[in-house]
Amino acid sequence: MSALVTREFFLGFVKLHILHHAARGPVYGLALIRELGSHGYSLSPGTLYPTLHALERAGYLTSRPATVDGKRRRLYRATPGGRRVLAEARRKAHQLMDELDERG
Repeated sequence: MSALVTREFFLGFVKLHILHHAARGPVYGLALIRELGSHGYSLSPGTLYPTLHALERAGYLTSRPATVDGKRRRLYRATPGGRRVLAEARRKAHQLMDELDERG
């Protein structure tokens, strides 16, 4: 499998992770890089920030500047549309996992 195909699939998972965490509360880039790293994703800021900006442009995230631990950060939260997409993605993921788990 080519690296491009793998990257495209994993980027979809990364987007769902971002929406999941942004639906639970405000998140910022470095914290997301660390969180995603704990799940085995190695993301650079050059990959994460364009993804965050694309999700924001699509209306799935909203952001605002804030100070966190004395540092300027941009906090991202899921919008109602982002929460709807996340809920639909969960349903689809459960269906897919059921199919992948079928034996025979």
